Amino acid sequence: MTGPGSPIAEEDLHAYVDGLLDDDRRAAVDRYFQAHPETADRIGAYTAQRQELRAALSARALDPIPPQLDLARLLEERLRRRRTPWRAAAAVVLALGLGGAGGWLAGSRPRSGLDALAREAAASYAVYAADQRRPVEMWATQRDDLTHWLTNRLNRPVSPPDLSGAGYRLLGGRLVASPHGPAALFVYENAYGRRLTLYVRPMATGQTTPIEPTDVNDFDGCAWVDRGVGYSLIATEPYDRLLELSRQVRREARSSG
Repeated sequence: MTGPGSPIAEEDLHAYVDGLLDDDRRAAVDRYFQAHPETADRIGAYTAQRQELRAALSARALDPIPPQLDLARLLEERLRRRRTPWRAAAAVVLALGLGGAGGWLAGSRPRSGLDALAREAAASYAVYAADQRRPVEMWATQRDDLTHWLTNRLNRPVSPPDLSGAGYRLLGGRLVASPHGPAALFVYENAYGRRLTLYVRPMATGQTTPIEPTDVNDFDGCAWVDRGVGYSLIATEPYDRLLELSRQVRREARSSG
């Protein structure tokens, strides 16, 4: 951590939100906020969202591991399927580690980038998809302003895809905080009142990955990276349907980019 007299950096602001600063450094950040009210407002919003996420997910953190994820059962099943037992055991241990860190992703191959993306998307879904009064900051009637705002904040061309042909109408969108900076969240709803969210943020590299199934705290979805932008779609739909919707989102993103 930087010393008490050092300039305030972005890492200090994130540590402030996470409660990781000592008293002297926290006091220095408070003084910085007095001279930079726009930064104080931004960090205040991050702090409020962190508290909302913790409140929304705290109960799930106490849930026992489901019986179907019992280590002995998983080992037995994988040993039957594979000819190399030591690899099966390693895969199960890895999967358990990912589950304890924040939920289960389908499969056991390490995918740190998509893993983080899926966890962030699931946290946003848990908070905002259930909000009946204000799930978004800007509504669908403000679509152009929403697109312009999020594009500027993410420094990437970002626009909500049209999923009306698939039965989901756009409610609107909002800016959300992530450990990697600003992210966009678009919220949709179908005729039965079920919500779909699309979480979008820049990734560290300009890679492109296939669409992968995700399962974080019982929230099913898909995640992928396209030309350095990460996408995670979550809805209460079967995987085949989630994959279809994700492919449509990727097509639209490519055609508009």
